[in-house]
Amino acid sequence: MVARERTPNRRLAALIAECRWASNGEFARAVNRAGTEAGFKLKYDESAVSHWLSGTRPMAKYQRVVLETLTRRLARPVTVFEAGFADQPDVQPTSTDTVAGLIDLGSTDMDPSRRGVLGASLYSVALTVPGWPDHLGRFERLKADPHTRIGMAEVEGVIAMTERISEIDDQFGGRTARPMAAAFMVNNIAPYLRATATSEVRKAMLSAAADHLYLTGYMAVDERLDRLGQSYYSKALELALAAGDHLTYCTTLRGMSVQAVELGHGAVALRYAAAASAASPEAGPRMRAFLAGQQAHALAQTGDRLGALAMLHGAEIAMEQAESKAKAHGSYDPASLSYHVGQVNYELGDREGAIRALQHSERVRPPVYRRARVRHRAMIAEWQLEAGRLEEAVQSWSLALDDFPHVQSGRADDRFRAMLSATLPYRRNPHVRELLDRTRPLRAGRPI
Repeated sequence: MVARERTPNRRLAALIAECRWASNGEFARAVNRAGTEAGFKLKYDESAVSHWLSGTRPMAKYQRVVLETLTRRLARPVTVFEAGFADQPDVQPTSTDTVAGLIDLGSTDMDPSRRGVLGASLYSVALTVPGWPDHLGRFERLKADPHTRIGMAEVEGVIAMTERISEIDDQFGGRTARPMAAAFMVNNIAPYLRATATSEVRKAMLSAAADHLYLTGYMAVDERLDRLGQSYYSKALELALAAGDHLTYCTTLRGMSVQAVELGHGAVALRYAAAASAASPEAGPRMRAFLAGQQAHALAQTGDRLGALAMLHGAEIAMEQAESKAKAHGSYDPASLSYHVGQVNYELGDREGAIRALQHSERVRPPVYRRARVRHRAMIAEWQLEAGRLEEAVQSWSLALDDFPHVQSGRADDRFRAMLSATLPYRRNPHVRELLDRTRPLRAGRPI
């Protein structure tokens, strides 16, 4: 085999110049940080970047980390060819068979041997969000299976299964419920989408399937499999578009915004929230509150104080106009609004106002939402400690630990790790020692 002649990588050099890092070492450190998200322990330094610029290429499995680092810095997609890591651009058309892609995604998720690969997938800030015209006709072109026919009974079965899985998720976390959601998607929903059906039944099934995929994506995000969550969300958007289902389309975009803001990508979160709002001009008051609250959080994270407060005020007005509280997953209620008030206050520097709002959210939240209770009580404790109120923080953490053993959730585990780290300087305090004593048996069997 003839070795590839090494030539200086001018395309990469141009990208690095456009990024305006202070040095090649700063670029290398940014790549290392992104690699940590994907489960890689990278140790690139300035000399590694020099080698890339001279024409060598990172290992294939690390190239996507470099590309994502450039993408995040430039706020636009960067391809392998543009970065000089491929000799020719990739012009292969993407698959137009959404159902086949759905089966591939779910089958991979169901395979325990692939869990490491899923966990190492890196969240993308440049994911393309399909708009309403992008997928028209895709399911009209799909050849139906003449040997299988479905009716509204199958649609109702999918809806009922999704609602049941959602209830399990709320009580026990995404790590518990997601495997059954993926299996149901592959074994039941995918065949239904290819079955013969009337136009009415087909649209209803597409809508029910989109809702199921949104929930599955939400549970993947809860497990901190963020790229997998993005993949499920993308499929949910496609199905919602095909069904003409504004509610699930906007709910999914809002979920993508929540994911982005939790990962610290405020500009991306704002883009998703704004897209959801633009796609639903005829939304009712609950949906308007739902979207405005998330936009407020994203605006606050990007430093737009006036915009965040104005959007939050709009969410409060819309919430007052909303009808009685909905019970389906993805609904927006007074507890959710208070949560957004707390997050906006915290991002804008009002720690005490944030604590009060999140405490109010906990008081009015229905008791069935156990995972949210664990996460939000732990957040209250973190904010109380930042305010110098150690004993109150310990009390809040202690309340969170009451429910923690019952929840299998990556995001809850994040809060548990944050507690261990935050209390380390105070371990001689008797209240803290008592709290930490409670944590020892809770670590068994957890990825902590």
